[in-house]
Amino acid sequence: KLLLIMKILIHSKNLELTGALEEYTKSKITKATHHYKDIVKEADIHLSVEKNPRVSSQNAEVTIFANGIIIRAEEKSDNLYSSIDLVSNKLCRQLRKYKERHSISIHNKKSYEKRADFENNPYPILEENDFLKNGIKGDLPDPFIKNKYFEMSPISISEARKQLDLIDHDFYFFRNEENNNLQVIYKRNHGGYGLIQSK
Repeated sequence: KLLLIMKILIHSKNLELTGALEEYTKSKITKATHHYKDIVKEADIHLSVEKNPRVSSQNAEVTIFANGIIIRAEEKSDNLYSSIDLVSNKLCRQLRKYKERHSISIHNKKSYEKRADFENNPYPILEENDFLKNGIKGDLPDPFIKNKYFEMSPISISEARKQLDLIDHDFYFFRNEENNNLQVIYKRNHGGYGLIQSK
């Protein structure tokens, strides 16, 4: 039987990544993703502490790559271990939500391993390298700007909304399959979604 091992990357900012902290983080994230190890390929973890002494904020941010889908969670508290606990619990809920939606689509489709149009398959299976371009790394031209490079396969607005619900952000940048234009879907403060597009 093939044993699938999730790749875990841990980055730290303004703190020392001790052996105990690293082991605790790996243990919590591994436990949170244990029931989904057949789909989770990589976990990218960022632990950080605010420099401002007036702000007691210790952050844990995790990005999961699962069958080509990006699932992201972030939590902040005045204790880093608590933040790790909170973000692990949130990840578990998001993975459960994804798995439930994915199971429904599989049940309604005889063969889901082949690429289908995005309307019929809410979560198309993509190669892991389809998301992050090989050999391209984000550089930092400014201390406050972080560059990321992604392959953007065209998707429907419906798929973009579903992806937005999984990344723990207020907006999602995507390429619309209807016209191949880059657009932004976002959560409105008073409920519902909005779409930003060029004329």
